[in-house]
Amino acid sequence: MLRVSNLSCSRGNKPLFSDVSFALQAGQALHLEGDNGVGKTSLLRIVCGLSPADAGEVCWHDQPIQKNAAAFRSSLFYLGHSLSLKEELSALENLMSDAAVSGRTLSQSQALQALARMGLRGREHLPLRVMSQGQKRRTALARLLASQAPLWVLDEPFVALDGKALDGLRGLLAEHVEHGGMVLFTSHQPVALTSASDTLVPVHTYRLRGAA
Repeated sequence: MLRVSNLSCSRGNKPLFSDVSFALQAGQALHLEGDNGVGKTSLLRIVCGLSPADAGEVCWHDQPIQKNAAAFRSSLFYLGHSLSLKEELSALENLMSDAAVSGRTLSQSQALQALARMGLRGREHLPLRVMSQGQKRRTALARLLASQAPLWVLDEPFVALDGKALDGLRGLLAEHVEHGGMVLFTSHQPVALTSASDTLVPVHTYRLRGAA
């Protein structure tokens, strides 16, 4: 379980949010809502241990994430605004490289299947620098299929995707939740997650409000 307790955050002298608390358990998805500038990205980075909070605590399996940072990182897949892709590498090479750096076993066949599922069949060997922004985002999202992490934290994952890719991502997130995974994501619009079996996966909502 992921538990967030009484988090507060400011940037410079500007308070962003305070007293944020929620929990996410296996088999759940949580949609983080909020107006622009309220601190959604900052909150996700704090949850992932990438930025400090002014106050409060993030726990994974009832332990503060700082106590066993390596174990928490191995349980986490984070996709932020930066896609963390190498422009000179192909989509396939990016997936294989990411798996190697993360210490995960990923065959070329598995990587190709992941890229095909994200609508990149026939583009697997193209360097990222010649791809559209939507294709680059689909390459980054294909890493979800190769990830063994139970917790997915995604910052605006639906941006720059066409209708087919949107449906594919919704199905992928639904499948992860159905198999006991956890998804925390931001999106500017409500998102329905429907699995391949047409089962609607419930999505909980937390609305982030700015500090008073």
